[in-house]
Amino acid sequence: MNVFVLSTGRCGSTTFSKACSHLTNYTSAHESRIRLCGDARLDYPGDHIESDNRLSWMLGRLERRFGSDAFYVHLMRDREKVVQSFLRRWGKGIIKAYEKGILMGATGAEPIDVCVDYIHTATTNIEVFLEDKPKKMSLELENASEQFPKFLERIEAEGDLKAAVAEWSVKHNASKKKSDVGPTEATLERPDGNG
Repeated sequence: MNVFVLSTGRCGSTTFSKACSHLTNYTSAHESRIRLCGDARLDYPGDHIESDNRLSWMLGRLERRFGSDAFYVHLMRDREKVVQSFLRRWGKGIIKAYEKGILMGATGAEPIDVCVDYIHTATTNIEVFLEDKPKKMSLELENASEQFPKFLERIEAEGDLKAAVAEWSVKHNASKKKSDVGPTEATLERPDGNG
């Protein structure tokens, strides 16, 4: 069975992959096929766990290829912390692609507005995709040490499970700390008003 970890990014996706590297009945990778195009982009081996925030833009193709046969994890983190992390990486990676490519420069928008909009869009895409999936779970970064063992149980993981859980105490791919930009809770409300 394949497992797909869907997220906005900046919420523990690298750590998730590192934790799964201790499993013996699954392979695991983080963004392993991001430079591929066409059918090759989703040509994952069987019994593989893939953590890739860009999959939130390929959910239709993921549905056609894997549908309800795969297990899906919606990996999340406190929204304000995700916004802060993207602000520290402003002008790079997926947030640059969203601002420049999807929003075509986001005329008049502040960086924080673009970050909030990206997080809302990616999260909504994932939530709608998962509505009819029978094999799924949510995992919050802040509660990973309690929730990750449940994930391991659900996928019948084998290997060094203790080492897998221990990876959640290590910071992988953390953004370098800068002074917080300091968005308020009001700033982080979703465009649909659901906060």
